Amino acid sequence: MDLAPVERIADYAFLSDCRTSALVSRDGSIDWFCPGRFDAPSVFARLLDPYAGHWALRPAGSSTVSREYVSPGLVLRSEHRTPDGRVAVTDLLVQAGDTDGHSLGLDAPGILLRRVEGLEGQVPMEMHLLARPGYGLAGAGVRAIGSDRATLACGPVDLELRAPVALELEDGAVVARFSVSPTETLDFALVTSSRYGRPRAGPSDINTSLDVTIRAWRSWSDAHGRYRGVAREQVERSAAILQGLTYGPSGALLAAATTSLPERIGDTWNWDYRFAWLRDAGLMMRAQWVAACPDEPERFFAWLTRAIGSGRGAPTQIVFGVEGERLLHEAELPWLQGFRGSRPVRVGNGAWDQRQLDVTGEVLDIALLLRKQLGEIPEATRTMLVALADEAAERWHDRDSGMWEARDQERHYLSSKVMCWVALDRATQLGLGETSDRDRWAEQCDRIRRAVLEDGWSEKVGAYTGALGSDELDASVLLMPVVGFLGMGDQGMRATVRIIEKALAVDGLVRRWADDPNGFLVCSYWLVECLALGGEWPRARAIFDRVTSLANDVGLLTEMADLKTGELLGNVPQALSHAGLVNAAWRLTETATTRPTAPDLPHRG
Repeated sequence: MDLAPVERIADYAFLSDCRTSALVSRDGSIDWFCPGRFDAPSVFARLLDPYAGHWALRPAGSSTVSREYVSPGLVLRSEHRTPDGRVAVTDLLVQAGDTDGHSLGLDAPGILLRRVEGLEGQVPMEMHLLARPGYGLAGAGVRAIGSDRATLACGPVDLELRAPVALELEDGAVVARFSVSPTETLDFALVTSSRYGRPRAGPSDINTSLDVTIRAWRSWSDAHGRYRGVAREQVERSAAILQGLTYGPSGALLAAATTSLPERIGDTWNWDYRFAWLRDAGLMMRAQWVAACPDEPERFFAWLTRAIGSGRGAPTQIVFGVEGERLLHEAELPWLQGFRGSRPVRVGNGAWDQRQLDVTGEVLDIALLLRKQLGEIPEATRTMLVALADEAAERWHDRDSGMWEARDQERHYLSSKVMCWVALDRATQLGLGETSDRDRWAEQCDRIRRAVLEDGWSEKVGAYTGALGSDELDASVLLMPVVGFLGMGDQGMRATVRIIEKALAVDGLVRRWADDPNGFLVCSYWLVECLALGGEWPRARAIFDRVTSLANDVGLLTEMADLKTGELLGNVPQALSHAGLVNAAWRLTETATTRPTAPDLPHRG
């Protein structure tokens, strides 16, 4: 099969069963699939190399394609128009038959289903499945092939393709050629089973899997959907994407579904984001609180408590595997070409052993937000939260790598100091610790505030800057009004927002720092929140609409966008960007009725 190279990250759609994910290209090829778990080795990775495996199912000739998700979940329907007629392909990762609104992913059977429906005319179709396990390093062993089934050995997993048409083996690939007529429906199912562990039981009838999965997503939406504010459609789509980035068995929240999609085409800024960052998780949980009411937050905090541990001694680790794994050593895969030649391709992430002090604040902030849903906080979780507050109190004056995970040197990042203040403020509001603890935390809160207001302000720049004593702008300081450290009524904060918008933003897209080549989408949404809090609602809404319009045809956002073309770049879908969208929409909703004009208060007063 002749598959043209995919030139745009935006050409991909996202499937998830809340255990793993798949990416489907516009031309009908599944180019990313890691059986069993989000961070497992791939069997399809054409996303990163044309020879690293795929599963294409599409019209044999040319076609134009329109696609959409079957609301409200992650079931994708693509309609192909050809000279011979029209055909629809519906793609999904199957949910279990008894899944309700609170258990997506818990018993997912490990089935990738593709349904072909004839709509008009007689349309010739072709299917081409080439499995390349181990991130494309090896070929799959075809253990058996029959008239309607093929079994492929892919290391620790077996893949069984069940098809309603004759299958053949050509050059290591399983292929089929057939035609579909109006009203005809054909189901192709790829069933994953563990070669050495206990296989997951698949549904007794593959043909019912589509309806079962749609019902499961509707049940989730009915149980959680509550948002009625600005950009409701985009918020609901983002909520489903964030749910799809949740690892159901543990409750861990992933940063993205992919690895090594480049921040800069042809460059080396390519990272593996298939892990659970505490920072991203905090923003994701806030977004889910806004859009969909977090699903069993006690399960997330139970995972968090086990992953973090007591927190005594060493700084808190910032990122974990989906089941709480700590060692995420980074490695390069030199046999892969990378997306559009962007190398190296990496798995694992070296940030796992960085010191980033801001994560204490992200965790405690979400604990305060969700205290009603959490009810009585378990003792182990309280101990963990107290340890995080103590860490913030004891280490806030240390250097760290910052939220952008600088790999050159540690600095006194202003956003890290601010989030340490958040940790202590929220711990006090939660009533954690003893009276003496809260007195000590309050004292450190005051010290942090003085340090930020005095040493974080640059007279030369006329703004708060990225690090204490620095003259370099950094968009992370936009978090100060968002988390309540400093209101938009403060003259210095308002000046900072204006300068950041002037110096770092291009048409609403905000760079993290001056020589960052692309707009970082969550920073743009933080700008929206700041403007809304400052009473500049129309401009805030205009920037929100501009940034949100960059989403692809099925509503997916990546990490960043090219400043000139708006091309989406980085891993996809990106949790930070979708969480930023939801939180900015909520802020616009909250400020829409009053449209306040912030009073001028004394600077650093």
